[in-house]
Amino acid sequence: MDLLMSNFNFLALLDLTQVQLIVVIIAAFLVGFSKTGIGGVTMLVIPVLASFFGGKDSTGILLPMLLVGDVIAVWSYRKSVNWKNVFAPLPWALIGMLAGAVVGNMISDQVFIILIGTIVLFCLGILVYAEKKGKNFKVPTGTWFYITAGILSGFATMIGNAAGPIFSVYLLALGLQKNHFMGTNAWFFFIINFIKLPVQIFAWHNIGLHSFTLTAVMLPVIAAGAVLGLFIIKKINEKFFRLLIISMTALSALRLFI
Repeated sequence: MDLLMSNFNFLALLDLTQVQLIVVIIAAFLVGFSKTGIGGVTMLVIPVLASFFGGKDSTGILLPMLLVGDVIAVWSYRKSVNWKNVFAPLPWALIGMLAGAVVGNMISDQVFIILIGTIVLFCLGILVYAEKKGKNFKVPTGTWFYITAGILSGFATMIGNAAGPIFSVYLLALGLQKNHFMGTNAWFFFIINFIKLPVQIFAWHNIGLHSFTLTAVMLPVIAAGAVLGLFIIKKINEKFFRLLIISMTALSALRLFI
């Protein structure tokens, strides 16, 4: 009885149902895993959180956890960052983020959810196309491409924390080795996620004490996911895993339209 009451009080403190707590735990674990392992996993988290917590509120829950994951990733790949490739798309990403912040503050939560689903499906389309082409996947390298990738990454990360696949295409164009890919990706998202934080606190009002409390409670879970990500990226059949994540994410995103 005491254990049940303790569990009830814990859920009441976090203002979550048991199902919501399970969803947050899974999300936290996959955030850690994606930051050091296979980035596509985050795409599965986004629509699931949106379906349980609402569009804008779900981004407020996810962003602080992403920042913790970013810190772990930055430390893990601290010797493998290419600063030029971090800063080149950053000004354009800021423009996209500004547009996303304005749009996100104007639309209803239902439209926000639909927009998240649309962005996730668009990003999945990029991943599926790249997967199908394999080594024949040719990425453009013109200036217009980097500007477009930066703006789209900024908009997608502001609306749904869903810029990973878009920015990955940009990094593919640079032909980076795996570690430099991970390090450059880690620093770029740490910077833009840090910039997003005050916007969501003071403009969107969807991040507050509750979001930071959830993240603090989930720190061991995020860390466990990150440790597994570092281990499993060297062991797993990455192609099969990506296909599994793409399929599950597509179903989760489509659920947002129902």
